[in-house]
Amino acid sequence: MIGTLINTLSIVVGSCAGLIFKKNMTAKYQTVFFQATGLFTLLLGVKMSIDMSMPLFVIISLVLGGFLGTKLKLDMRIEQFGDYLKTRTKLVNEHFTQGLVTGFLLFCMGSMTIVGAIEEGLGKTPDLLLTKSVIDFFSSMILAAGLGIGVLFSSIFLLIFQGGITILVYLTGKDIPVEMIGELSAVGGIMLIGLGINLLKIKDIKIINILPALILICVFVWLKTQFL
Repeated sequence: MIGTLINTLSIVVGSCAGLIFKKNMTAKYQTVFFQATGLFTLLLGVKMSIDMSMPLFVIISLVLGGFLGTKLKLDMRIEQFGDYLKTRTKLVNEHFTQGLVTGFLLFCMGSMTIVGAIEEGLGKTPDLLLTKSVIDFFSSMILAAGLGIGVLFSSIFLLIFQGGITILVYLTGKDIPVEMIGELSAVGGIMLIGLGINLLKIKDIKIINILPALILICVFVWLKTQFL
C-alpha cells in the first residue's frame, strides 16, 4: 500500500499548505477563491460523468441512494461530526462538510484511484498512484484554500477507500470490472456537479444523502456482469 500511503500524505501536506495560504487572504479574495473552486468542481463533475455507459443504472442508484441516505439522515450525522471537530480545533470552518465531501469525491472517484489501487493490489508498481499523488497535492492545496480543513480530513476516507480496494484485490486476486470503474466515476461526477452548484450558492442540494448511490451502482454493475 505504499502508493496509497504516499497519496494520503500528499493530500495532508497539500491541505496544510492551502490552509496556511487561506489565512493570509482577506475576505474579499476568499470569496473569489471560493467561487473559483465551485466552478472547478462543477466542470470536473461534468467531465467525469459525461462518459457513462449505463445511464439507467446511474439514475436508479442516485434515486435509491438518495432515499436511503435521507432515511439514515446522513447529512445530519456528518454535520454532527463536523460540530464535534469544531470543539477540538479552531480551524474547522462553516464549509467543513463541503470540503470533506468534495475532497472525498475528487480524490476517490476518478479512474486513476481505482485502477491504481487495483494495480497495486495485483503486485504491480504503484506508478499510477504516485502520479496521482502529485496531482492530488496541488488539488488539495487549492481546495483547502477555498473550503478549509474538511479537505484535510478527506484524506482519511481516501486511505480507507483506496487502501480497501488494494487489500480486497490482493486477498481475492481478482480485478474489478472496467464497467464498474466507469459507472462509479460517473455517479461521483454527478455528485461533484451537485457540490459545484452548492458552492456557487445556486441551490442547496443534499449531496451527502446521495452517497449510498456509490455502493448501489457497484452492486448493479456487478449483478449485470454476473447474470446478464
